[in-house]
Amino acid sequence: MHTFSSLRFPNFRNYFIGHSLSTLGTWIQQVTLAWIIYELTNSTALLGIIGFCALIPQLFVSPFAGAWIDKIDKRKTLIFIQILLFAQAILLGVAYHFHWLTPSILIGLSLLLGILSAIDTPLRQSLLSLIIEDKTALPNALALNAMVFNASRFVGPPIAGLLLASIGAELCFYLNGLSYLVLALAVFCMKQVKSSIAQGNIKNVLKEGFEYVYRHHVFKYLMLTVFILNMTASSYVALLPVYAKDILQGDEKTLGILWGAAGVGSLLSSVILAGQKSFKRVHTQILFNLLFCGAGLLLLALSSSYIFLMLAMFLLGFGISTSNISTNIVLQQDTPESLRGRVVSIYTSTRFGFDALGGLCAGLFASLIAPQNVMLIFACILLSYALFNWLRIYPHLNAPKL
Repeated sequence: MHTFSSLRFPNFRNYFIGHSLSTLGTWIQQVTLAWIIYELTNSTALLGIIGFCALIPQLFVSPFAGAWIDKIDKRKTLIFIQILLFAQAILLGVAYHFHWLTPSILIGLSLLLGILSAIDTPLRQSLLSLIIEDKTALPNALALNAMVFNASRFVGPPIAGLLLASIGAELCFYLNGLSYLVLALAVFCMKQVKSSIAQGNIKNVLKEGFEYVYRHHVFKYLMLTVFILNMTASSYVALLPVYAKDILQGDEKTLGILWGAAGVGSLLSSVILAGQKSFKRVHTQILFNLLFCGAGLLLLALSSSYIFLMLAMFLLGFGISTSNISTNIVLQQDTPESLRGRVVSIYTSTRFGFDALGGLCAGLFASLIAPQNVMLIFACILLSYALFNWLRIYPHLNAPKL
């Protein structure tokens, strides 16, 4: 299997193109929003709150969305969600144009984006299994899907920095809105996509999904690791504007470069995983990447050197991406089609929900103590879990047979 083998399927090829442009637009908006918030308010707490509002619906909405997704036509629903996301981006641009971006407006629009994303993320993930005819190609498709995200993470922030400096924040928001319409068109052009429909009411369907994950000892461990990793390592995102502006004495281009360094690590991770044939040693992989992330957080805590901060971003991008993508591949491969929407939504709610909580804590703590001390605390937590993992959990796990 070569790196791009799943692109031979026409439906996935359409999705891949639309998803690429949409994800690039999302990263441009994320960097733009982070910069203008900190520029307008100079508040690390507000940075954390906005990031929290954009992601916390993943924790509470995604599990219900997953139960709902398993009972509906995934293709038609994804198109409708893209139209709503388009409207959200246009509203953000209009609000910026008319100087309406008060903290309350920013929080409200971030919550709207978070709710829509909590539905959109598991929808996109669960659709992949329907548009890949050869199920042996599913891991490759999932890795390519993640590669799109990570490539956008690499090129999106530097592009956002250049666009911010040249055309301004308003047009960045409008470009993101158009990117959602491109994905909607790509999904509309798909042919012969049929969803299996789960039976029963939402409450029972939701309960069945949680019971399945809880009873699966490997899935339960993977979810615990996703929780710890994203609560600690992913929190750096909330403080990047502080590192760019205050610690490195830079501007929006500096922010883009730092974000891009993390994107290089993430992109390299997804390229490696796209060509990986077996995930039998996934637990060893995850353990090593917890250590990479811990090292990245320590560098953020102990260094103010541009080079070492770039290295920290690379390690964090690589480690977080490898752990999350590997987990997603194992979950989707081992989960029956009728349960996939629910299992994926539990994974995305854990990943992005605790990412939000970590970002909120980082932003609030950084308003009380130095940002470097916040990163040091999170590094200690993550490395302590990695040690516990190695001594107590890892020896008792059998690698999933894929």
